[in-house]
Amino acid sequence: MKYYIIAGEASGDLHGSNLMKAIAKQDSNADFRFWGGDLMQEVGGILVKHYKERAIMGFIEVIMNLRKVLGMISFCKKDIKQYQPAVVIFIDNSGFNLRIAKWAKTEGFKTNYYISPQVWASRASRVESIKRDVDEMFVILPFEKEFYKKYDYDVHFVGHPLLDAIADRKPSDPKKFKAAFGLDERPIIALLPGSRKQEITKMLSVMLSVVEDFSKYQFVIAGAPSQEQSFYETFTKKSAVHFVSNRTYDLLSVSHAALVTSGTATLETALYKVPQVVCYKGSAISYQIIKRIITLKYISLVNLILDKEVVTELIQSDFNTKRLTSELHKILDEATRVKLFTDYFALEQKLGGKGASENVAKLICKAIM
Repeated sequence: MKYYIIAGEASGDLHGSNLMKAIAKQDSNADFRFWGGDLMQEVGGILVKHYKERAIMGFIEVIMNLRKVLGMISFCKKDIKQYQPAVVIFIDNSGFNLRIAKWAKTEGFKTNYYISPQVWASRASRVESIKRDVDEMFVILPFEKEFYKKYDYDVHFVGHPLLDAIADRKPSDPKKFKAAFGLDERPIIALLPGSRKQEITKMLSVMLSVVEDFSKYQFVIAGAPSQEQSFYETFTKKSAVHFVSNRTYDLLSVSHAALVTSGTATLETALYKVPQVVCYKGSAISYQIIKRIITLKYISLVNLILDKEVVTELIQSDFNTKRLTSELHKILDEATRVKLFTDYFALEQKLGGKGASENVAKLICKAIM
């Protein structure tokens, strides 16, 4: 069978690659054509567009690159039509994928969505168009199934793929990791500033501003696979920090604490049981727009899933050197850390067990074979 998969960003590439492996176990004749990254390409098939080519975030940024975005949408539609897949599988990346899903459904293609758009966070009215355009929805957060049920849309809760991704990795040896990257024996504080240039630019300078106040620790930046090291060097010339590229999980497995940009990384950090401060800062205009359409109490997945403030969130003007320094001191305190670890274990239990990729692959293949 032919499978057309559209994923965006490094996380989509990771989950897409694991889904492709699981589909191949169900369908020995699986033929893949996809938008994704290096991990999906390693599995096999044809990579149409790399996610690095379309890393655009924020309302203003999208408007500024509107011609490029529309061009990619048009190209994607033509490519799907020429390929004639048995199913089009969308992974996260809602801004792009929901537009393609609407078109694909009217063209008669079977549409499946893995990792739901965050309609529970804003613009819940989109559920009606999702019901119309998506044949099967596979959700990874426990509260999403109940959310969709309120709109009479039956979706599949398949578990969270991060549980598989982390369980399948062997933890790094701290001594070997430190030796490999020229680190000393001090505990590590990881800096996860995001994956796109726009967010890294806004996040990293503030994160680096606290380094001098924590001389008993060493700071290590988790470089995104979508960015060159030279880009990070523009921020690190005056700071005594280290840098590792495309080794985020290895870094988290040996870290004592972390400063993390809001997103999937907050959940990854929690699953590695690393105390963290969650940070977010967007452009002034984008933030004002977001503030008016998002109705959630929290922005981090950790707090959202547990429905309480487990990790501190520093948003927009609160994300400053003074507050960040204060909150970092708190998560280095032993009493705070013990409570965080307890909450992290509760979080893991709520996410269910392993097997998300296999669950999705079985449901997809059963429907088309």
